[in-house]
Amino acid sequence: MTALDLSSQVAVVGTGTMGQGIAQVALIAGHPVLLYDAVAGRAREAAEAIGARLDRLVEKGRLTGVARDAARARLKSADTLADLADCALVIEAVLERLDVKQQLFGELEEIVAEDCLLATNTSSLSVTAIGGALRHPGRFVGLHFFNPAPLLPLVEVVSGFATDVPSATRAYETARAWGKTPVACADTPGFIVNRIARPFYAEAFAVYEAQAADPSTIDVVLRECGGFRMGAFELTDLIGQDVNESVTHSVWESFFQDVRFTPSLVQRRLVESGRLGRKSGHGWYDYAQGAERPEPHTADRQQPPAYIVAEGDLGPAAEVLTLIREAGVQLREEAEDNGTRLVLPSGGQLVLADGQTSVEFGDVVYFDLALDYRTATRIALSAGQGTSPQTLAEATGLFQALGKDVSVIGDVPGMIVARTVARLIDLAYDAVAKGVATEEDIDTAMRLGVNYPLGPFEWNRRLGRDFAWDILDEMHERDPSGRYAPSLALYRHAYASDKRESTP
Repeated sequence: MTALDLSSQVAVVGTGTMGQGIAQVALIAGHPVLLYDAVAGRAREAAEAIGARLDRLVEKGRLTGVARDAARARLKSADTLADLADCALVIEAVLERLDVKQQLFGELEEIVAEDCLLATNTSSLSVTAIGGALRHPGRFVGLHFFNPAPLLPLVEVVSGFATDVPSATRAYETARAWGKTPVACADTPGFIVNRIARPFYAEAFAVYEAQAADPSTIDVVLRECGGFRMGAFELTDLIGQDVNESVTHSVWESFFQDVRFTPSLVQRRLVESGRLGRKSGHGWYDYAQGAERPEPHTADRQQPPAYIVAEGDLGPAAEVLTLIREAGVQLREEAEDNGTRLVLPSGGQLVLADGQTSVEFGDVVYFDLALDYRTATRIALSAGQGTSPQTLAEATGLFQALGKDVSVIGDVPGMIVARTVARLIDLAYDAVAKGVATEEDIDTAMRLGVNYPLGPFEWNRRLGRDFAWDILDEMHERDPSGRYAPSLALYRHAYASDKRESTP
């Protein structure tokens, strides 16, 4: 089954921002496009708005005048749904309400030909449920574009329970022919991106709720240490707190209130207060004219330690040893079968975040996971009640000598980046095990859909098969609610490690 022929007419129902964006994508790809909206006159207004955007593309040199004129000639508005009778593909982008979408497709089924592909752009509703009332649900598929559709490359092609393979394949190949990067996905709550991305927000909120760090510090650690393009607080302000919380709540409810997807109470309070983010002028941050962003915590300058004793190779943080040598700090290395830590002159220890807490071990400072310790410009440290001021000062001075800003946070297991990445990896393995998508498609979706620096499986290959399991296992011991219980899929993956016993 191949992509739709360019001569095939495509209809978009619902002419808001997303509908217009999808129509523009199909139009520039070369299809004749028909716009329909239930509100009289709105489809014509949308056609005019798309035409204006085509003009801007010409001004920017991204489209020729000839191509623009041809595209305009292919774009038309419809006065009634009956005008869509000859379409080969109809994509809806209407209100996110199940009853509205079901009624729309029920009416469309009476109008279009039997071989017309029907698609929903829903981001949170079940594709199976939307198409469940159709007489021919096999031709019904999800085509989830990301906003803004003309710019973002990812399209999740979602097969409902009754979607037939030829329909899903045609939708997939059509999206690819339109210049998009499609990923195949089963009909699961949140699909790929909105299912697996939940911990990025949830763990940041959890660290804040534990009063371990403020939003500005958590955001800067996620960016400058974790390599994420935006922190969780600034990103949800951009998305809209109400929108982000609604998706989280929908996924949680759809998974029968699975504790792994529990919404954040502090975000609920933010929404209730009307602080919805940029669009309301205030969210986690104040966006009023002249308002200043709160400064993240950055530690004062400290003297670096005279020497460091390295016990073990530090695993995923091994690059830190190279950086210490390059910084001119004396490094003494000792082989240890079970040690992966740095010993400071004070006698205190510096340990990579492992899901445990400093207070359990006395004079210990934890340091967070980094995407790349060489290029990271900031490192987070955490210290417990038993950590001596001298040990914390030496740890701070060491990373400052490596050219890093240092943020000191509270003594929370898994810190910020490490716990977030571990949970992303866990949900990704769980999704593959349950047939949601392939490893490759999940990595592609998370990189292109939410701009993560690495996909979960790419992270896992860098960190080693035990890293996520060990962190979550330790966190689950400290919080046995089930939120951090590693999935059976991650357990199977980690158990295959040579480090674990192969016989009972």
